[in-house]
Amino acid sequence: MRIAIVGAGNKSLYLMDIIDKYKFQIISPVVVAVADIKNDAPGLVKARERGLFVTNDYNDFFKLDTINLIIELTGNLDIHNDILSKKNNETRAIAHTTALLFWEIDHAAQRHNKTNQELSETLALYNVLINGLIHEDVVVIGLDHKIIDINDTFLEKLGLTRDEAIGHYCYEITHHNSIPCSGEEHPCPLAKVIKTGNSSRATHIHQDQNGNNRHVSISCYPLLEKGTLKGVIEVSKDITKDIAFEKKMMQQEKLVSIGRLSAGVAHEINNPLTTILTSAMLIQEDLEEGTEIHQELAIISNEALRCRKIVKSLLDFARQTKSFKRMDDLNEVINESLVLTRKQAKFKDVDLSANLAQGLPPLAIDRDKIQQTLINLTLNAIEATPSGGKILLSSHYFKEKNIIEIKVSDTGDGILPDNLLKIFDPFFTTKKNGTGLGLAITHGIIEQHGGTISVNSTPGKGTNFVVRLPLQGNNN
Repeated sequence: MRIAIVGAGNKSLYLMDIIDKYKFQIISPVVVAVADIKNDAPGLVKARERGLFVTNDYNDFFKLDTINLIIELTGNLDIHNDILSKKNNETRAIAHTTALLFWEIDHAAQRHNKTNQELSETLALYNVLINGLIHEDVVVIGLDHKIIDINDTFLEKLGLTRDEAIGHYCYEITHHNSIPCSGEEHPCPLAKVIKTGNSSRATHIHQDQNGNNRHVSISCYPLLEKGTLKGVIEVSKDITKDIAFEKKMMQQEKLVSIGRLSAGVAHEINNPLTTILTSAMLIQEDLEEGTEIHQELAIISNEALRCRKIVKSLLDFARQTKSFKRMDDLNEVINESLVLTRKQAKFKDVDLSANLAQGLPPLAIDRDKIQQTLINLTLNAIEATPSGGKILLSSHYFKEKNIIEIKVSDTGDGILPDNLLKIFDPFFTTKKNGTGLGLAITHGIIEQHGGTISVNSTPGKGTNFVVRLPLQGNNN
């Protein structure tokens, strides 16, 4: 079938593209001529490039004997009627409204050649929406709480296949529960939609494929068919990072306030503390050793020294002085920290070793502060590790993430789950003589370097502290 096109706008380009790409089963259409009053019309330009017959007057088509079909794409029905009146009996003509059928056939063929046109377009659009345009977790749920459909993003986070999710109860998949969500902490969005007929919102805690808790904001919309509620579409957005950031900002504000308070208290206490310590020592010099008063004064001196240590820690925490960074070898800093802590480990009969990656790129760090951090983590590990235990300091360069990771691992007593969330809080300690400021200071130093510090621990098996420092962006 030889086709001539009247009207060389963008629709003509699309039509020619369809005819080129689509594999017709019965007919073999080919565009042979294009007409438009504008010489620069896109379809006319393309036809000219192809060597087709082009003209500014469609009446020229009636002089050609080889045309079987004239397609009017101008949108002007008067032109279509004029073509109908002038064409010969062997030539067919269709208006632009009829030509739209080509577009519909093209869409249907590309999306689903086994279904009808309307269903194919709907399914394709639905697929594009939930798997392409929407990057959040999307799930379609029936009134019986069973999953009807789920998008690829959600499946990937859950670590499930489509067959493992569809047909199962939503609360089984997201919460690993045997009953629907309820209560103030996990209100059921579906139940609210069924009750009110309106959309609803809630915040839940879901578990990912690794068993980690993820905070999600859920928006639940009614799914209607001819006015009857058939289910809901649930769109969930992972807000774990947002909540973590808010907590971090609150923690920062709290640390700043505590720092100011600590500095003021430390300065106020330091002077009378020095007077007490000096007076106790002077009186001791005038007394014989072994007397009851001499022993009482010794207790006063020791306690005053302990208070001075706490005051020094308060000042160190409050100052958080600016870091002076220069390019340095992190492995050298780790090795020096090992040398400075090896005696304490040996005294307790704890094996202290290192496994350092070779060829670490140089990093902009404040050498003294990073060493302070490593010594603090190592001494904590020594204190928590029983005789015969092991402590390992390791380094690793992740080129794809452009970070260097330092890990301090021990086989000690571990940290209770309830304490893991508090260990970086100022003044939190489980040690008998601890100040609770060591890890708070450590946390601040790592943040000054643009890095992060995290911990995972199993009671009775040991603890891992992981410090990650970026190669770029840590010099502010």
